[in-house]
Order: sequence, then C-alpha cells, then structure tokens
Amino acid sequence: MYKCYNFNVDIYTIDWFSESEKFARFLKTDSISVVGHSMGGYTTLAVAGGIPTSLNSESLDGKPKHIKVKHHRKIKSFVLLALGKIWFKDKGALSRVDIPILMIVAEKDQFTQPFHAQIVLEGVTDNSKVEYRIIENAGHFSFLSQFPKFMITPEFFLAQDPVGFDREKFHNELNIEILDFLMKYVKF
Repeated sequence: MYKCYNFNVDIYTIDWFSESEKFARFLKTDSISVVGHSMGGYTTLAVAGGIPTSLNSESLDGKPKHIKVKHHRKIKSFVLLALGKIWFKDKGALSRVDIPILMIVAEKDQFTQPFHAQIVLEGVTDNSKVEYRIIENAGHFSFLSQFPKFMITPEFFLAQDPVGFDREKFHNELNIEILDFLMKYVKF
C-alpha cells in the first residue's frame, strides 16, 4: 500500500501564522526555524528542500516514486531529532537543502540506524552547515518530553528509555542546545 505523508500541514501552518492579523506581528518571517522528531523531522527535511522517494514497499507496483512536496523558502534553519532519512537516499535528493541544521540522533535508537545521519551529511549542499551530535545511551523516544510517573510503565513504550538514561536531565540540556542553535539564526 502506498503511504502518503502530508507535508502541506507544515506549509499551511507557517503561511497561516504569517498571514494572521493576530499573530503575524509577533513573527520574524525572515528567520523561521522548524523542529522535527522522527517522521516530523523527515517532513521538515522535505519541506526545507529535500526530494523524498518512496520505498519499494510503499507503492502498489513495488517501484519507488518521487513524493511531491511543496518546499517552503521561509524556513531558514531546522532541527532534526532522531529522524528517518531513508527516503532521501537517492543521489541529489538533498542537494537543494542549503540552510543550517542541528541534527541530533540517539545512540541506541531502535528505529533509525546511524547510516541515516550519513544520508544527510553526504547529501546536503554544504555539510559544514550541519551541527551533528549523537546522544549517548539515548533511545528513539528519549527526545519526547518526560511523561507523568503513572504513565511510565513497560506497556507504554513511548515513555521507555535505555537503562540508566535520565530523560529529564537530557531535556534540560537539549532545550538549551536547541535554543542556542536557533538564536544564531534569528534576526532581531
């Protein structure tokens, strides 16, 4: 079955806030940044200029196809957290991505493998614009906010981290790192 990813949500959201009488005056539309985790990071990379290609298993005829995406020129930097990048493996798929990127991945990510980061590092126009870091002992869902204690059960896998990982401490550090990165590109 062909899977459809709705990239237009990000674009419509940016446009809606930019055109809203209520919010537009608070925005710096010449310095919009986007943060995406997992498939949200994949969407962010596509909207920022990437050209994704479906996997063989995602189309009815078993052949990869380019996924049409409307790119958004208002995005000036973005943060990618533990994202799946396999859809950008084709040569040239990231050649139009030429903006600053903070890419943070988890050492013990059970869904995205280390080679996904290489796809970005080798595919973007200028990999010197990519700040890349691996979080030691983190899992894929370690990037999600801390859940209330009653939700941290073995059955609720989104709240699970590798043994010894301190999600609350990590998020305090992550918030500062993301803010520092974004502040480099905000125009006041």
